[in-house]
Amino acid sequence: MGKYTSIGGQALIEGILMKSPEKTALCVRLPDGSIDTSYMEEKRLSQKSKFFRLPIIRGVVGFVESMLQGYKALMISADKSGFADLEEEADKKEDNKDNNALLNVVMVIGAVLGVLLAVVLFMYLPRLCVSGIEWVAKTNITSPILRSGIEQFIKLAVFVGYVWAVSFMKDIKRVFMYHGAEHKTIFCYEKGLELNVENVRIQKRFHPRCGTSFMILMILISVIFSTLVQIIFPGVYTVKWLWVVAKILMVPLICGVGYEVLKICGRYDNVITRIISAPGMWLQRLTTKEPEDSMIEIAIAALKACEPEVPDVERNNDNI
Repeated sequence: MGKYTSIGGQALIEGILMKSPEKTALCVRLPDGSIDTSYMEEKRLSQKSKFFRLPIIRGVVGFVESMLQGYKALMISADKSGFADLEEEADKKEDNKDNNALLNVVMVIGAVLGVLLAVVLFMYLPRLCVSGIEWVAKTNITSPILRSGIEQFIKLAVFVGYVWAVSFMKDIKRVFMYHGAEHKTIFCYEKGLELNVENVRIQKRFHPRCGTSFMILMILISVIFSTLVQIIFPGVYTVKWLWVVAKILMVPLICGVGYEVLKICGRYDNVITRIISAPGMWLQRLTTKEPEDSMIEIAIAALKACEPEVPDVERNNDNI
């Protein structure tokens, strides 16, 4: 018998994080071939106040918490899997104190530059392209819907192009394979089947609650909000930097709405939810790959380690 579950997770470096309403488990393949299982303690804002469990708000809070936890889990998996050994050995050959200080500075600078690059690529570039189209066509695009549609198409193209490019990297491809193992294992669990490699292997690797679908949903929902802002505040669009600021301010709202829509798509299977999920499901052909049996073993171990007593309990963030 099938069952709805709010279990979700994240593919890591030679490992998988699985998260249920009760606990978060992290399983990593160690250099000696064994599986290391650990648990991550978390203090969720939703547990402190009912305000953070309100629709829309819970999506924003869950997204931020998942990003922070995901980064921490990624670093843990890199360390346990031995991925970072070469860098650590190189550090030991030199002055560790000076190197660590320099590394911290570089990481801060890298983070700032990463945010700036994201703003340029996903906020400023689409607006600049619309201006370029107007210049070539020698006419102004007055339709807010058309302008928003063009901007979001460019944003989508940049995002898909980036995912496609990194999918050729050997290490990223293995992460995508673990991503596929994660989806297959959750599908197997939702169908009520015994969790073993044979049952998991035959499952689909595309899941409607995937974080990839969430990113696509945010881009599509941006069309609606961008159009509304242009209609209500027509003067904002004419000033490029002000329009970029407006789009940045819209991100939390778009994120919250996207979460609610994704939640519905994961819970119900009908024509409408399939249409909404279709773009994200298509993109998962890039972000998930068919896993090896050893990867499926990791996913099974992670799910069993966090399996809740009540499988259909809602939780603050159930993107997978």
